[in-house]
Amino acid sequence: MRSLDHVIADPIVHREHHREADDDRPRLECGVCGVWGAPDDEASSIVALGLHALQHRGQEACGIASVRDERFHTERHQGLVGEAFGGADLAKRMPGPAAVGHTRYSTAGGSFLRNIQPMFADLDQGGIAMAHNGNLTNVHYLRNQLVGEGSIFQSTSDSEVILHLIARSRKAKIVDRFIDALARIEGGYALVAQTRTKMIGARDPLGIRPLVLGQLGDAWVMASETCALDTIGATFVRDVEHGEVIVIDHEGLRSLKPFPTRAARPCLFEYVYFSRPDSVVNGRSVYDVRKRMGEGLAHEHAVEADVVVPVPDSGVPAALGYARASGIPYEMGIIRSHYLGRTFIQPSQGARQKGVRMKHSPNRGVLEGKRVVLIDDSIVRGTTSVKLVRAVRAAGATEVHLRSASPPILYPDFYGIDMPERDQLIAANMSMEEMRQHLEVDSLGFLSVDGLYRAMGETGRNPHQPQFTDHYFTGDYPTRLTDREIEEGGRDTVARQLSLLVTA
Repeated sequence: MRSLDHVIADPIVHREHHREADDDRPRLECGVCGVWGAPDDEASSIVALGLHALQHRGQEACGIASVRDERFHTERHQGLVGEAFGGADLAKRMPGPAAVGHTRYSTAGGSFLRNIQPMFADLDQGGIAMAHNGNLTNVHYLRNQLVGEGSIFQSTSDSEVILHLIARSRKAKIVDRFIDALARIEGGYALVAQTRTKMIGARDPLGIRPLVLGQLGDAWVMASETCALDTIGATFVRDVEHGEVIVIDHEGLRSLKPFPTRAARPCLFEYVYFSRPDSVVNGRSVYDVRKRMGEGLAHEHAVEADVVVPVPDSGVPAALGYARASGIPYEMGIIRSHYLGRTFIQPSQGARQKGVRMKHSPNRGVLEGKRVVLIDDSIVRGTTSVKLVRAVRAAGATEVHLRSASPPILYPDFYGIDMPERDQLIAANMSMEEMRQHLEVDSLGFLSVDGLYRAMGETGRNPHQPQFTDHYFTGDYPTRLTDREIEEGGRDTVARQLSLLVTA
């Protein structure tokens, strides 16, 4: 029988991220920040501070591009923002009144450096630097088209596809070319781009990924979250609206709405896990929402216990809400270490398996002899949960009742969250009782989808017009998944060809 390698090879869908087997946290791939009109060549320094506040959105790489007198200065580095841009000479290295920056999550090994943003390109109208948070669901389709038409790519980043679309647009003005490119892309995105004379920001038509607008004196700022504005001392002006394109230049700020109006559907995971608790996203305090999630969880899954213990740090607000609603005392029964460097090497497999003890240490004085309600923000694979439960029991807990402040995660994401495929999601492959036994807990409870909506201030989920992007819980994807459809079609073709070969 002839080889089927040419049939089953799939060049369309490529997962860039490769997780450790015990990495059980969803990851958001990016945070963006841009400044226009900063005095004394300080734009790059201000952007660096903003990126530092957004470090939770990406901790593996970062970059800044500044412009002065229509000349760009760019730096891209692996590692944390403070390591790369913490020097006092930053304004001298990267001068200018305007800059854009990016912080990124990735574990892509050898292809890592070429994907660090902002991406930069020289167009016929001059240079453009672009920082992108999110993910395009038709990026491989567009890339294959562009390659077929002669485009040459230097990375596997969505942002480079957008730059190629801008470069190939036949529109005369750069803003029109930018909008022309946006009209061809699908998915979730927040973009901040810098040309020689303008800063351009854009948010996808559903507002899946967040983007805010602020002012710092006479300077304008755009960033992924309000915590970045707070850190640099800027005043929050408003959220960039879904489907909006903002253009800032020497004539001021313009707001464009180039696409048909659609109902907004911001991502619920910004509230569950990604955004910093002190941020306000789409007019809602993340901290307050998370506390209400805990309160709803206490009403939906009450249990007799002695202490409520959060999985730090993201489970803390929900645990506070659970404790307040249930009347059970809140205690810090798990202490998290904040001093593990990203380059720490665990010397053996045995040490790696015990790695959870390095991040999360049980507080025996709180746990011993107690019935514990353990609150986490979400449960993905369940690998970390098992280790934490065992550690809590080893510290003397008599019972462990695990509660998730989000609903069961049943489906993968394609809008900028690095989340496992469905066959690796524990809730998609086990019943509630099977999960309880697998996680070795006395009881298990998840916040309901309607409970999460109520925590957001809604009466519940409207199945006919959902108010948020919630596909990881419901399977209701808010946009077309073009690349996925092509992949599934390719698999169907492979199955048909295999069937023909077998029966021949």
